[in-house]
Amino acid sequence: MHLYQLKSKESVHILKEKPFKLEKEIQSIFESNLGTFMDLQLVKSEFAIKNKRIDTLAYDTRSNAFIIIEYKRSKNISVVDQGFTYLSLMLENKADFIVEYNETLKKSIKRNDVDWSQTRVVFVSTGFTENQKTATNFKDIAIELWEVKRYENNLISLNQIKKSKSAESIKPITSTNAQLEIVNKEIKVYTEEDHLSGKPDDVVELYESYKEAILNLADDIEVKANKLYIAFKKDRNLSDIVILKKGLKIFINLTKGTLDDPKGIMRDVSNTGHWGNGDYETIVKSTKDLEYIMSLIKQTI
Repeated sequence: MHLYQLKSKESVHILKEKPFKLEKEIQSIFESNLGTFMDLQLVKSEFAIKNKRIDTLAYDTRSNAFIIIEYKRSKNISVVDQGFTYLSLMLENKADFIVEYNETLKKSIKRNDVDWSQTRVVFVSTGFTENQKTATNFKDIAIELWEVKRYENNLISLNQIKKSKSAESIKPITSTNAQLEIVNKEIKVYTEEDHLSGKPDDVVELYESYKEAILNLADDIEVKANKLYIAFKKDRNLSDIVILKKGLKIFINLTKGTLDDPKGIMRDVSNTGHWGNGDYETIVKSTKDLEYIMSLIKQTI
């Protein structure tokens, strides 16, 4: 991928890549900008446990799960083997991760407060080989690949390697390895199909209508299924949808008092427990207010 800088109306300048010399450079940039890059909370840099060292230990406050981040300049690594090793390490030493979180961030979460099934490992590198991409191209593998590059003028590009739409399940592979099978049983990567399974056809069609409308609001909106809801993200969560038996519960990720809703169809849930992000929710059973709801969601972009 090339980046260009517009110099005049008819002239562009190609920006030269300025490669990172050390993994530590990548790590420093990421840890300083975890909230912006991945909407994560930094827990510990260089977290040592059981004679192993985790580059960055982070926490996802939306899914209440720990995230392990490893930085690689070398392409000669097996990201699947290393990823499952770290996942197994965490599941076998949950108390150590809780203690580190509480001591570093001065919190008091308990083991049951963490959704261990949502744990994942993120590999960050300037590039991945086709073999590495293929090895992680499973719809239910808790390993993510992110490519980062630095260019002149202090520009940074960040790109998550997406799973293909035809990605298969990793379960047949993990079933032949006891350690991998244990990890895969406890850690769950959710898909849209998990949320839509068993729902009436009219609810599925309703979801597809709202999904298409949200994706049409802007370029690069990502659909990401979590344990409790389906998120629509562009840098951050814009809206979340919970699939109900007779409709959809839609959340808008804005704080109380910041949404312009002249029809008043969104309910303030800032002081009540709820699954999605943001302080506003509504339940829909038809597409009657679809266009109006899109105008509300667009306020998050």
